[in-house]
Amino acid sequence: MTEHDAATAAMRYKEIVGLARSSAEGLRTWELARSDELETAVAQASLAVEEAVEREARAGERATRWWKMAVHNVSRLPWIEIGENPQPTPNARWQYVDRYLEEVKPSYQELVQAVLALGWRARR
Repeated sequence: MTEHDAATAAMRYKEIVGLARSSAEGLRTWELARSDELETAVAQASLAVEEAVEREARAGERATRWWKMAVHNVSRLPWIEIGENPQPTPNARWQYVDRYLEEVKPSYQELVQAVLALGWRARR
């Protein structure tokens, strides 16, 4: 091996070591950025879960309130058997929870009108 070949090999070695170091630094930078992205995504997901739990609790409270009012109205009708309390429907879409709850009010009002329309029979 000549002196020129040794110098060329040393330069090539330094170049390869430099590229490896640069690649390692680039990978480290990417890993840190990705770690930050994942931590942010986990935090956002945790917040979304907390909000969903709160929404579910509020929806449950509203549904229970409507149910109790309906039971109170039909409790004067001895020939109607009151069923079990409503349970969450597992196939309901969470995006429509407000719409579902808004559909309860007109149904409840129809129930009240039907009970009132029974007149004297409702009071026995």
